[in-house]
Amino acid sequence: MKHRKFGHTGRSVSEIGFGAWAIGGSWGEVSEGDARAALHAALDAGTDFIDTADVYGDGRSERIIAEVLKTRGGPRPFVATKAGRRLSPHVAEGYNAENLTVFVDRSLRNLETDCLDLVQLHCPPTDVYYRPEVFEAMEALVQAGKIRHYGVSVEKVEEALKAIEYPGVVSVQIIYNIFRQRPAGLFFREAKARDIAVIVRVPLASGLLTGKMTAATAFAPDDHRAFNRNGEAFDKGETFAGVPYDLALAVVDEIRALVPQGLPMAQFALRWILMEEAVSVVIPGAKTAAQATANAQAADLAPLPPEVMAELRRLYQARIAPHVHQLW
Repeated sequence: MKHRKFGHTGRSVSEIGFGAWAIGGSWGEVSEGDARAALHAALDAGTDFIDTADVYGDGRSERIIAEVLKTRGGPRPFVATKAGRRLSPHVAEGYNAENLTVFVDRSLRNLETDCLDLVQLHCPPTDVYYRPEVFEAMEALVQAGKIRHYGVSVEKVEEALKAIEYPGVVSVQIIYNIFRQRPAGLFFREAKARDIAVIVRVPLASGLLTGKMTAATAFAPDDHRAFNRNGEAFDKGETFAGVPYDLALAVVDEIRALVPQGLPMAQFALRWILMEEAVSVVIPGAKTAAQATANAQAADLAPLPPEVMAELRRLYQARIAPHVHQLW
């Protein structure tokens, strides 16, 4: 497993991390046994970056991570969590020192640690990025020894650009994949210039870029791919990267012709992301040990040829960009 510098934190992390949303909830049924096996497999493969959130299964994801790490012992991987989505209603005013402290204290208990490696504001309303007092509250949590670093998880490129104006922000988590290429413009240039770590989520567009889905694929009622296609529960860009499902399937068929014989499309899609130097870590999810192992193997692939990169860019601009580019 190759490693990359994690911004200006002084840490380096595995290129492929473990996204722990699926082992918490909203992706259909995942047993605790399968969740633990998936995380063990990722760690066995050399992954040392885990991304979770306090709302994934109402703390289930954080607690499973704590249990697995306690069982394994040894050096502790970098564990990033998030705070803010427990607010109801989820409004900018809720992002205050009192609430953030409560959320952080709960994550400290769930993850069974004295200090959280990284706490990210969890896709807050855009107005939060224009409130310096929110970032002052995060700084106070660093000074109190409860968190080592803080960052943001954003929906929009504009939010990412605003967030990195705050000197204490060390990382930005953002959607970036073959179907969501806008971050590779201004944001990645600015992140590199400011030495900001970039965490890439939704790298497989909710599974579309595995190439395994069809028009007949059915999703469980508790899977966000069934209940959030139009943003009914949260930002629709989190589900299938916001691309209309039928269109995405058609473009996936075109991408298939670019994937080398015998290479899983998921690994191809992850390697595409790693072609971008500004990316620090990619966090695909996994519901099984086999998925986690396969994800980690993407870091060992050779670089994609320039002509393949150019064709993927052309496909995006011609087919996908009109539906997503200016929205996020």
